[in-house]
Amino acid sequence: MAVDVEKIIQSIAHGDQESVLKQLDLYNTQFAQCFFFNLEEKERKKQRQLEEFRRNKVRDYVPDSDSDVGSGDDDDEDPDLVLRRRLAEALLRFVRTRLQPSVLSVSLRTLRILSRDRQALAPFITNSAILTLTRLGGIKAPPVSQSDHAEEKTEEEEEKVDDVDSNPVNNTDLHVQFTDAAGPCVSPASSHTPHCMSNITEMERTDAIHGVLARGKRDVREEDDEGTSEWCDDGEVWRKEAMKTLCNVIYNSQRAQERASALSLLSGLSEKLKDGLHSVSPPSGQFYELRLLFLLTALRPELRRQLQQERGVSMLTAALELCLEVQWADMYEVMAWDSESPPVRKEASQRALEILKVLFNVTYSSHTQQPDEEDAALYRRLAAVLRHCLLLRCQGEELTEELQGQTVNVLSALPLQCLDVLLSARLSEGSRESGGVNMDCVHSLLLFMEKRLDRGHKLKERLTPVLNLLTESCRAHTETRHYLRQQILPPLRDVALRPEQGDTIRNKLVRLMTHVDTELKHCAAELLFVLCKENVGRFVKYTGYGNAAGLLAARGLLSGRSAASQHQYSSDSDSDTEEYRQARDRINLVTGRVEEPQPDPMEGMSEEEKEAEAVRLVSMFNRLSRDKIIQPMLVMPDGRLAPLCGRMRNSTLEEEEEEEEEEEADYEEEVD
Repeated sequence: MAVDVEKIIQSIAHGDQESVLKQLDLYNTQFAQCFFFNLEEKERKKQRQLEEFRRNKVRDYVPDSDSDVGSGDDDDEDPDLVLRRRLAEALLRFVRTRLQPSVLSVSLRTLRILSRDRQALAPFITNSAILTLTRLGGIKAPPVSQSDHAEEKTEEEEEKVDDVDSNPVNNTDLHVQFTDAAGPCVSPASSHTPHCMSNITEMERTDAIHGVLARGKRDVREEDDEGTSEWCDDGEVWRKEAMKTLCNVIYNSQRAQERASALSLLSGLSEKLKDGLHSVSPPSGQFYELRLLFLLTALRPELRRQLQQERGVSMLTAALELCLEVQWADMYEVMAWDSESPPVRKEASQRALEILKVLFNVTYSSHTQQPDEEDAALYRRLAAVLRHCLLLRCQGEELTEELQGQTVNVLSALPLQCLDVLLSARLSEGSRESGGVNMDCVHSLLLFMEKRLDRGHKLKERLTPVLNLLTESCRAHTETRHYLRQQILPPLRDVALRPEQGDTIRNKLVRLMTHVDTELKHCAAELLFVLCKENVGRFVKYTGYGNAAGLLAARGLLSGRSAASQHQYSSDSDSDTEEYRQARDRINLVTGRVEEPQPDPMEGMSEEEKEAEAVRLVSMFNRLSRDKIIQPMLVMPDGRLAPLCGRMRNSTLEEEEEEEEEEEADYEEEVD
């Protein structure tokens, strides 16, 4: 049965709470899974534009996303859109009055559904609306001054003419929504995003912040909310609904982001999270507070800086410790996690993920800075907690891997000198070690990297952070390099296969060295090069010259001489196996394997024929170079490449002239 929205608005105006409750229940049931209210109108507009294109052979613009629909004058002619705006405006006034708890909860749920529609956000992005949702969500917010009211009124009048946020957020690719049963919901807004999966997952580093997924898919997080709402107190229910609505509004509207920054929502959120640190158990709805904090720091650069200056890293580290029930064995060492202990609860894992994403937003540039003594101590404490995160097990393999992925992101953002605590844990029974140093954390990173290699999906976003982290760790810590070299580059025995053939970690990394993505193949090659102590001969031995040429050319090492490295490596030797020594003389350095003997293509040719063939080949190369089909290069004494075209052209000019004269003579003979 269709819901009469006009009737709901009239009931709200009359203050008939019983009627409003009944009608909004029907409305929420009908639109619970609706994320594209104007889908039919969108299809009609596309059809009209297509017909116009066929008539005029002119195509001005065809919208390819729902956010483009209704951004023009046709929005005001859409009666459903006008009704949704009126309903949102009426409900926002309604929830400020004294309502029964059940009526307030169902009203906020309707507002949350309406907040999914970007074109209906005009009533949501006023100061009073944002502050109303903030206070209902349990967050303290400053009062609105008279000047703010005047500014708000002026902007409301402008919005009625210009519409609301017809252009989506342009500094990220985020779009967050919340379903009514499963909490936050996301879906791809473009093919660009990570991560990605059907929930807010592995964030890629775009403009130095976390990216989120986009629209239309259910998020697995907090999926028990609806089931628990029956026994939760009413205050908890409406606080969560208000926070979900606020998250939608902040994400979907750039103006709302600006107003949230001006209204100091970040300060209220920080205060609420600090209060939660002193409670026995995490306060209800903290997940959504963290989600909102994540959105604010992802979308507003000034809020990232503000949170960092207000010791946000310390606060978030403490929140992460509380969430994971961390117990300290030493100053920078967390009590070892017992494999027989129960896995981390789903709710705690989800909160930890949000904390890690906010931490990355706040610390993403810390690795480029030299921390002072106080900051270094803070980062070391955080690194110790992150080490604990790498070794934990969550309820579900996907959650475990996602927690590790977000942990790797934060570790890659921290100053390298503060990561020594990853190796400082004491050895225990069953620990992996190298040179007497605990390698459990490094082994966990290795397994995580191998999982990502095996997935073969969105490799750049998923692999680049862990590859860079392992590379820099190998440069900084000899024990880490020794251990990873044993695992990734064990002594060569089978030289019958190419280095990129097979299922070992070395084979998988060598395959990445010829990947189409330049950054990814450089990261993979750099890790192997560091494991070889930046020795060109050893690098070519394990990867083959063909695979290694890209990195060697970029570093000016094609001459085969190793350049002076600023990194000091230990003097351990690379001992060859008996199998490798026997086959060494028959290995093709380009392919990196033993090749079958090939027949000599010049066998049986006289010296004159060989010389003529050589001249013909040089002439062909010169023509290809002259037509800019290829560009022959020369390895200079310093190991770098330089164009060879000038030298080749000078050396073969006479041969080309002779060929042209012979062709002209042949042509004249044919004419005669």
